Amino acid sequence: MLEGHLLAAANPLVVVAHGVLQGYLTTGLFMTAHDAMHGTVSRSRRLNDAIGATASFLFAAMSYRRLVVNHGRHHGAPGTHDDPDYCATRSFFAWFATFMRRYATIGQFVAMAVLFNLLKLRYDDGALWAFWIAPAIFASFQMFFFGTYLPHRLPHTASMLPDNARTLPKNHVVAMLTCYFFGYHAEHHASPSTPWWRLAALKSRLTEGS
Repeated sequence: MLEGHLLAAANPLVVVAHGVLQGYLTTGLFMTAHDAMHGTVSRSRRLNDAIGATASFLFAAMSYRRLVVNHGRHHGAPGTHDDPDYCATRSFFAWFATFMRRYATIGQFVAMAVLFNLLKLRYDDGALWAFWIAPAIFASFQMFFFGTYLPHRLPHTASMLPDNARTLPKNHVVAMLTCYFFGYHAEHHASPSTPWWRLAALKSRLTEGS
């Protein structure tokens, strides 16, 4: 296939850079789905949920309905045993495995397999891995590390109350590059209706008022 020849001839650094950029944009796709879960993408409930469901599917064929239910439980009892996102371990990989087991579904894997085989009609395996699968894996680790593991990991301290959430230091450039300001996680829990692009302003206001 032509795409395979182009990929083989491309500069490896360019391929890696493109993959990292694609992973970052894929993370942004999930951030759109996440904001839809909080009803902040559109004032129209129907349009908001349609965008959320589309973004969830494009991210990794995830069930938007399942995400909404579990994310509501997460905000109801963050960092506790009633939180589906939480795992009482300091091990990143053990927690990530538990997290994926709770959210992944058979339907999701079937949909991804069907999509992979349909795309193979046009693109070769190398192109799919470089520009779709690897970026999706990168995005999954990025979202989990900055949006779940760092904010809610043990030990929980008094400064993390009432939501058992910590936040990144005030550095908006780092916060944007790491995970679309989602590292400002205490602020997110304090104001779930604030979309990701307004978390930096919220962080500044809360810091100035403290």
